Parts: sequence; C-alpha cells; structure tokens
Amino acid sequence: MSTHRKNGKSLVRRLHEKAGAPPHAVAHHRRGIAAKFARFRAAGLGGFAAFLAVLGPGLLAGLSDDDPAGITTYSVLGADHGYRLLWIIPASTILLVQFHLMAMRIGAASGKGFVGAIRARWGCRWGYLAVVGLLLANFGTICAEYAGISAACSLVGIPSWISVPIAAILISLVVVLGSFHRVERVLLIVSATLALYIVDGILAKPDWPLVWYNALVPNRPPDTAGWIAVAATLGTTLAPWGLAFIQSYAVDKKITVANLRWERVDVVIGSILTGVIGLAIAVACAATLHRAGVHIDDAGDAAIALRPLAGSFATVLFGAGLLGASLLAAAIVPLATAYSIAEGAGSPASLDLDSRHFRLFYVAFVGLTLAAASVVSLPRLPLIPLIYSSQVVNAVMLPLHVVALQLLARDPAIMGDARSGTASLMAGWGSIALILACVGALAWSWAGSSAMAR
Repeated sequence: MSTHRKNGKSLVRRLHEKAGAPPHAVAHHRRGIAAKFARFRAAGLGGFAAFLAVLGPGLLAGLSDDDPAGITTYSVLGADHGYRLLWIIPASTILLVQFHLMAMRIGAASGKGFVGAIRARWGCRWGYLAVVGLLLANFGTICAEYAGISAACSLVGIPSWISVPIAAILISLVVVLGSFHRVERVLLIVSATLALYIVDGILAKPDWPLVWYNALVPNRPPDTAGWIAVAATLGTTLAPWGLAFIQSYAVDKKITVANLRWERVDVVIGSILTGVIGLAIAVACAATLHRAGVHIDDAGDAAIALRPLAGSFATVLFGAGLLGASLLAAAIVPLATAYSIAEGAGSPASLDLDSRHFRLFYVAFVGLTLAAASVVSLPRLPLIPLIYSSQVVNAVMLPLHVVALQLLARDPAIMGDARSGTASLMAGWGSIALILACVGALAWSWAGSSAMAR
C-alpha cells in the first residue's frame, strides 16, 4: 500500500513539473489541479470536467464583491438616480474581468499571493505596508458584512446580539476545521443565494428598453451626488480585498499557468454574474424606489422599502439575498486579510494547514472575525462612520493596488515567460487612468461638498 502511495505521489510530482508548475503547486498532492486533470484525461472526460477542476477562485472573488456595501451602493444608485447611471456597472464589470485575470495570472506564475509577490519584488518593508493598508481598509468592510447579517436577520425579528455571534462562530468553525475543498463547496453553495436578486429585478417590472439603453450608453452624472455614485460603484465592484483574495486563493488552490485556459472562463463567468446581479439590484430599486421618490441609506432600508412597492415576496427575496451575500463576504474578506497577514509575515497561508497547532493564518482569520462581530454586536455603536472610513481607504488603495499588479505582471523575475505583453500593458495603463479619473472625481466632489458645508 505504501509503495503504491509513493508511486502515486511521484507521478503527481512529475505531472506538475512537466506542466511547468511553480514550487507551490507540488505540495498538497491529493488536491493538486494537475492530478485532477490527469484523472479526468484517464477517464476520457472532456473540457467541462477540466473547467470544474479549476472552478472557484473567479466565481467566489467576483460574487463576494456583491457584499452588503456593494448591495447598498447599487441600491442607492438605482433609488437616487433611476436608470441614468446604469452604464457604470457594465463598465466596472469589464475592469473587474481585466484585473482579476491579471491577479490570477500573477498568482499562477509566481506561486505567491499579492503581499507575498510584493515582498519578493520590493522587500519586506513594502510587504508590511501593504498588510497595514489592507488591514485598515478590510476591517471596516468585515464590520459591514456582519452589519448586513444583522440587517437581514432583523427583517424576521432576530436581534443582532443573537444573529451576529452565531454567524461568526459558524463561519469560523467551517474555515478552521474544514479542508480546502469543504470550505470551497460551502462558499459556492452560499453564493448561489445571490441569484435571488435577479428574480427581484424581474419582479420590479422595469422599463426594459430604458434599462438596456442606459446600461450601454454612458450619461454624464448631473451633479456631485452622481459623480460620487459612479466612483462608489467602481470602487465597490473592483475592491482591493477582492483582488488580493483571488490571487492568494488561486495560489492556495494550486492553479498553474498551464491551467489558466480554463481558469479564465471561471473569472469571466464570476465577473459577469457579479455585474448582472449588481444591475438587477439597481434596476429593482430604480423601477420601484426611484419612481416613488424613496431615499435609502443601506441595503436593509431597501428591503423594507420594497414591501409596499413590490410586495412582500420581493422583500423576502431581497432579505434572503442580503443574508447570503453577507455570509459569503463575511468569510471571504477575513480570508483575504488572513492570507495577506500570513504572507507579510512569511508564514504559511492555506486552508489545508493543520488547525490543531498554532497557525498565524487561522489566528488572523478568527481574530478579525471575532473583533468585527463584537463591534457590530455593541448596542448604539455608530457603524456608518467606521464603514464609510473603510470605503475611503479602499478608494485610496485601489489605484495603488492596480498599479502594483501592473508592475508585477510585467516583471520577468516574478512572471517568467507569462509576463504581460505590449497590448496587455497598454490596456492596463488605460484602465488605471480611468480608475484614477473616477477616484479624482470622487475626491473633487468630497472637497466641493466640504467647502459648501463651511
């Protein structure tokens, strides 16, 4: 038996080395992607089975962007501006595909997550700075995810001091005690609840010709609030923690350059679904709340406001979608942060680590989860300033993050033969210029609003 096991491991190792896999891909042989491909080929299975082998990083990273902060942003976009600014969602989706593919390729080629690649390229000091920036931005976002759980459960009368701690404990147990594949399956099942928003968009009975026209034809925002909505939508769709997560998660899943053909499909599907769900939320609110002149402040307000306008069923669907989105993101954002903290410290970062001994990766995940759940459970705590401040940090970090990805993607020492070509570089810098313009417009709008307030 031991001889067969050793022969199996050596076969998998040779398959990895033949595929040009980086050193990280040779570990965890029983769940290596190359081993799955070998089994599928031996069984005579085709491309669809190969796609299932790599399914996960793109889908989870994309759909987790539709978190409570994202749902609130899309809801406000539709409720305050109607159909006029829908075009920013498809535009943001295109950028999401582009930069998720870039982060995925860097992880596959280098075998390092975002912070790990920064350490390798620019040294430990820059790695520590990246960890601090992500930690400051991500903690407020994690609090927003648990605030979403609280808001969704409050729709059925469950107080936050019950719903939030229970959610935190369950999520921690799944992540710490489960293997990589068990955790991934649970997250994929939870992500399916986001499809409820598509049903909500249809139930709202929108003006479909106006929806398609405004989704494809850009309209200039009419005022400061419109520019803020455009920049906020871009920032919530293309979140720095999502970019960090997809790169680290691809490394943990042992994706290699040889697997990128099918992984690109995973990224594109995940990003498009993210855009479709965001569009459905904005359309549902535009067709109901905007038409009735209702203003909202968060996703919980949107669910409650839909009841008299679109019926109790629409409210139930919106609330269930909010709960599913919150649970998904409450696992993904701490995971992204835990990956970054462990990579910054040079410690192992994987969902398959032995949880019976001290592991910085698991300690960081549980610590962030319990801290955020404790903050949200406190009565009368002003969560909005904390969440708002985290989004400001995200807006500042996004240009820095995408510029770092662009520089890493063209570095032959990091990427080898998989580095970006001229066309990819030009497209990347063009997209970065667009992001900088949106962030600049947001800063200009904030400065103008502050000046008027004085």
